[in-house]
Amino acid sequence: LMLASIMSKKYAMGSQYILIDIPTGKGVKVETMEEARSLARDFIELGKRLGQYVEVAITYGGQPVGYTVGPALEAKEALQTLMTGKGPGSLVEKATGLAGILLEMGGVAPAGMGKKMAKEILESGKAYQKMREIIEEQGGNPDIKPEEIPIGDKTYTFTATTSGYVTFIDNKGVTGIARAAGAPEDKGAGIELYVKVGEKVKEGDPLFTIYAESEARLDQAIVYARRTEPIRIEGMVLQRIGNI
Repeated sequence: LMLASIMSKKYAMGSQYILIDIPTGKGVKVETMEEARSLARDFIELGKRLGQYVEVAITYGGQPVGYTVGPALEAKEALQTLMTGKGPGSLVEKATGLAGILLEMGGVAPAGMGKKMAKEILESGKAYQKMREIIEEQGGNPDIKPEEIPIGDKTYTFTATTSGYVTFIDNKGVTGIARAAGAPEDKGAGIELYVKVGEKVKEGDPLFTIYAESEARLDQAIVYARRTEPIRIEGMVLQRIGNI
């Protein structure tokens, strides 16, 4: 069903060159490299049958890309990155990596040089100018600033209950919290993370904030977050074993 849904849309649009992104890791739809490679082969084969050239990028999906989940929050983060040419490492790396492949597929960049060209386009402001053109073409305000994008005004921040290191972020749990808060139907709902795997935190440090457009939705998301505990914090010593 996923193959048919994605490829039928590309075929209807008349796309000849298609890049499919398959995030892979614990907590996402495709959890293993074996599954990802098998799905990639299916996409490529279906593309051949439809007369389309398809390439697949298997990307790291072990934790969220960037720091936000939810329509408005993600839009703010993306717009800020485009405006400044800088942003969360995972967001910039994935965006320029995929854009680089597309530039090479289209013959704009030499083989192996696509990512470098994509980064130059981002850092020069050309990507932001193109986004402004797209926004204007769709009837939006091309001068909009990240802080002008409305987000949910009902918020709750979870903090670390102990000091240690972030050892795991549950993708499925993070997405579930955003959905419980109302996303994507409520555009301003979602979750903003403040930490990534491997980072050191102290007791009381903020871990994430939930945004919702109603108190009822916020309460649902808080209950869900407490039940799932999407961010795991552990010390460097995981277990002590003595003489038996």
